[in-house]
Amino acid sequence: METIRIGQYEWQKSIGDEGQDVYVANFLIDEDEVIGQYPSEELYDIVVDKDTDFYLPSQSFSEELTEDRVAFKFRKGTFTQSEQDGALEGLYGAASVSDNRGMAAGPKSESHGNRLWVEMWQDQVLEWYAKGQPSNIDGSDPLQAILDKRDGYGIRASAWIRMTIEEKYEYETFFQEMMKELAGMGVLEASDHVKFIYDNYVSVTGYASQIWSGIAGFYDRYPRIPFGRPTAYTENHREKFEKCYPFARKLDKEFARLMPGRYGLQKKLADDTDRKFLIGEDTTFTTITVNTTTNERNARMACHRDAGSLNEGFSNLTVIGDGKKSWKGGYLVCPEVRVAINVRPGDLALVDNMRIIHGNTAIEEPDEGDLMRMSLVFYYRENMKKLGSWDYEALRRTYVKEREKNQEHPLWWSRWNGVSANMWFEDEWYDYLRNHMGEDTVKQYHPEAYEQAGSLEDFFS
Repeated sequence: METIRIGQYEWQKSIGDEGQDVYVANFLIDEDEVIGQYPSEELYDIVVDKDTDFYLPSQSFSEELTEDRVAFKFRKGTFTQSEQDGALEGLYGAASVSDNRGMAAGPKSESHGNRLWVEMWQDQVLEWYAKGQPSNIDGSDPLQAILDKRDGYGIRASAWIRMTIEEKYEYETFFQEMMKELAGMGVLEASDHVKFIYDNYVSVTGYASQIWSGIAGFYDRYPRIPFGRPTAYTENHREKFEKCYPFARKLDKEFARLMPGRYGLQKKLADDTDRKFLIGEDTTFTTITVNTTTNERNARMACHRDAGSLNEGFSNLTVIGDGKKSWKGGYLVCPEVRVAINVRPGDLALVDNMRIIHGNTAIEEPDEGDLMRMSLVFYYRENMKKLGSWDYEALRRTYVKEREKNQEHPLWWSRWNGVSANMWFEDEWYDYLRNHMGEDTVKQYHPEAYEQAGSLEDFFS
């Protein structure tokens, strides 16, 4: 076992049973402050460019190198160009301009329409006042420390409301005026006033920079879309989407080989999920995040942790190209353990991306020719385990659409989407389900319908 020391950081390095490098970090840095920022060379010391298993330090886990300690496993050249071509053809259209990637979309440099972004340093100033103006341990001025670093901060995922602000302030200088007001208030008064500022001057809608990103495969229920379903791309381009199946199946086999424990946990849920919600109907994946970078498209990811993946499982990240001209840069950086992965076309990285902060360095176009870089993240979406059968979810969808169009419905209005509170726990739905799928289906998915009836019968008996 070799000890590697770079500056104040230390890793243990050895060779694994497949000839891969095995790293164990002896530290884990609190790097939450970089979330939402693009990673730079200052955030990593080691560049991984060959087969590697990378483990987190032992203080939070057992001393053994178990799968629970894996930050990532990286394998070079897992996929052939032919396999990449199938995934590229099947998934290229899934990515579109998106502004809902949150912190992953990175810092913003422009306004949103005619609104200014809430900058992170502004957010930190308000937070300091809201918390009662706490002192720094070293005796330095906390407010001045924030102001001194303001150029190094990024953008919060909200915007200032111009119309409301201009009722009292000049829009271009309003925050300076707010700071003067807060400085002249007592501690409690300033704390209360910050709440007023957030309630009245900050948009409740979150925004992110626009990147080329999309979702393929299948998705779980959502309050406004309360049924499991194919994503729009998958539904509208099913024949094309299916061209990615061979790629997904090989990926699934590599996942099982490299992470058998985590794969087993994910497979158990996949086996309990209607196979029509699985990629290829025989893998452990339900969903694919597709990020595309070309000469005209940007999908660089800022530092973030992912959300929505199965905690017990693992995310499978790959990068593919068209086999023509490759790109420069685009390292996947994990700043908490100060390592970057040089993921190239056909490589595979199994990453604990819900726990580990990660983001990409700049992606540079090739010296000649067009840039084509697609990163794919295959995963089992956590809430898919709550879905019923494919037919049951399809009927929920039909039910919503029929209500939406039924002008005789007591809840109908011109902009109604067919959804209402508690709609899945009402006799209207129970009767609809019973008429279309039978009594046994109601009992299977809605036992509460009979518990309620039994209680009423007991009450009146």
